[in-house]
Amino acid sequence: MSEKILLKGNEAIAIAAIRCGCDGYFGYPITPQSEILETLSEMNPEKDTGMIVLQAESEVAAINMLYGGAGCGKKVMTSSSSPGISLMTEGISYIAGAELPCVIVDVMRGGPGLGTIQPAQSDYFQIVKGGGHGDYHTITLAPASVQEMNDFVNLSFELAFKYKTPVVILADGVIGQMMEKVELSPIKPRWTDEEIIKLHGDWASTGKTPNRKRNIVTSLDLDPHRQELFNKKLQSKYSEIERNEIRYESLLCDDAEYLVAAYGLSARVSQKAMELARDEGIKIGLIRPITLFPYPYEAIERLVPQMKGILTVEMSAGQMVEDVSLAVRGAIPLYFHGRTGGMLPSPEDIASVIKSIATGNYNPENFPGHNKVWLK
Repeated sequence: MSEKILLKGNEAIAIAAIRCGCDGYFGYPITPQSEILETLSEMNPEKDTGMIVLQAESEVAAINMLYGGAGCGKKVMTSSSSPGISLMTEGISYIAGAELPCVIVDVMRGGPGLGTIQPAQSDYFQIVKGGGHGDYHTITLAPASVQEMNDFVNLSFELAFKYKTPVVILADGVIGQMMEKVELSPIKPRWTDEEIIKLHGDWASTGKTPNRKRNIVTSLDLDPHRQELFNKKLQSKYSEIERNEIRYESLLCDDAEYLVAAYGLSARVSQKAMELARDEGIKIGLIRPITLFPYPYEAIERLVPQMKGILTVEMSAGQMVEDVSLAVRGAIPLYFHGRTGGMLPSPEDIASVIKSIATGNYNPENFPGHNKVWLK
């Protein structure tokens, strides 16, 4: 019988990390994700599984501990929120440049600066477009439920080790704080040192012995020709990820004449707005990107010919809408509705925006938040 329990999103992340055989968590408290560290500390998995849980002295320290653990072939993860992720971006770039697997959880809050502890989705550019220096990407998963917060931990580790790359779980503060019933993931034992050598000994730093070569983990190469070849290798890997790892959900798109594009909490709210609009006879569908990198451009592009317009809904001033525009290619009108500063989009407001678009009466000044015609 499957085990179900009522959990916060942040708690689900922590429990899933233990159950998937994570070797180490290194983090620093910041609202609204502090329950991840608090839950792990309270559960003290070291006594049962040997998993290390450590509160680092800063986010900079935490990400560099991740670098060290990942370099040894261990399953390691960290979590933070928007300002903390900003401090981690140099380390994330180093980890991507060293081709190391790890999992990073970003439970977003409003900004810029210290901003607010309330939820937002304004880290999209920072995470999906790189954030740190250099031409790198992180695979980015966007959960829309507490169950997905649980499920994506194991999936993230699988993807991280498959492609030797950092993977980010990008959630807004509501998903981190809300409570839902969760079916827990199966328990996986931690890898032994012998298993790590067998599985990852070709790249992990596991020590030089008469039967094992030395592996040097670094992102530094001062030879421009070798560095360009390495960058071509990275871009080839990202292309493979784009071919194989796109995930999305589409709802009621078969007969739809208008489309809403949204992720995370915005997608959940938009689903209710879609129901309200359909009650008034407006045929509206929803597409929810689950992977923000790689992004489901083709899935949106395939729907464009049947649509009269697309509305992107975000808890930001407009970030993912740029990726939607790349898929639309100017073929149909693209509209944007966004809330910022910790304000949440409401189903009623979204439904009103949809109705005004469908009836030809759209005026961005009639709605709260950030509204505009992106392409028309």
